[in-house]
Amino acid sequence: MWSYQRRLNRDLGRWRAAGWVTPEGEQRIRAEIGAMRPGFGLSGALAVLGAILLGFAAMSFVAANWQEMSKLARLVVLGSGLVAAYGGAGALFDRKLDGFAHAALLLGVGMFGASIMLIAQMYHMDGNPPDAVLTWAAGALGTGALIGSNPALAAAVLLTGLWSGWETVITGSVHWWFVPALAMIMAAMAWRGWGAGLRLAGLALAVWVVALGYLLNDGHAHALVVLIGLVIIGGALAAQHAGLRLPIDTSSLIGLGMGIAFAGMFALQFIETVTVSSLIVLAVLTLAALLAAIYWGSRTGYGGVMWLGYAGFSIEVLGIYFRTIGTLMGSSLFFLLTGLLVIALAALAWRLHERNADVEAVQ
Repeated sequence: MWSYQRRLNRDLGRWRAAGWVTPEGEQRIRAEIGAMRPGFGLSGALAVLGAILLGFAAMSFVAANWQEMSKLARLVVLGSGLVAAYGGAGALFDRKLDGFAHAALLLGVGMFGASIMLIAQMYHMDGNPPDAVLTWAAGALGTGALIGSNPALAAAVLLTGLWSGWETVITGSVHWWFVPALAMIMAAMAWRGWGAGLRLAGLALAVWVVALGYLLNDGHAHALVVLIGLVIIGGALAAQHAGLRLPIDTSSLIGLGMGIAFAGMFALQFIETVTVSSLIVLAVLTLAALLAAIYWGSRTGYGGVMWLGYAGFSIEVLGIYFRTIGTLMGSSLFFLLTGLLVIALAALAWRLHERNADVEAVQ
């Protein structure tokens, strides 16, 4: 919020000087921006971190004294902790202390998870251990969706990822139930209009998709991962071209697809066993795609896509260097040709920019 206000204040002076904004309009814009309050500032973030620490403190205290307590005392302690956390959140909401209220809700989610684990231990319940994490995630989702707590929804994403990862480790196969479970959380986030949460869920989905390359087809399904990433990019561009309004911004979807596709291409080059000629072809395609992403991001103003392209380009070049370190002459030739190609593309981009500027000046 602070960076947005600073950038807008800088742009308003330029727009007024250019005659695009009247002094009265500038004054009204500044007044409206000044009246805006961040929904979750530093105090709320610190309160959430404090709630996490308190949750661990409570679980550690109960676990340390667990054997010395009767079953009734154990249930009273766990139930009192839940009531105190959620009741305290309600009182904080009434006092308009939303940041602290969300922290109390997150503490309640933590107490709910501790209650599940400790009660299962107390009554010697047998079953599939990841199911306890799934129940915990469901409680976090219910808190986030029904009460409207973004931190609880974030916890639901993390717990769902833990549940799915645990199931994958146990079975050694793809855990397909992760997709509908994450979709429910993303629906709650979209309903609340929480873009940052959707990006967090997208990151969790990206990890799951990349894992498909190592789980399907005996660990040789990385081409499928690349295809999924390209489909996400294509769908985002098509939605942007059609003017569709999505719950998440287009640049985030494109960045998600780029990350997935690049992870698949990286595995094809440096995890799979490929010939030198195949490595060269894949490397050229990857570098060309990353350069195109950098160019597109700079032209459209999507800085995240541009910097993601820079990061991918650097990782790709380092991967090629370590893969071909045994043939230094071949490495030097590759980097020489790649460097010349990038410089040529930079010169072409500059020429196109100058030509467009001349055309606009004539018009």
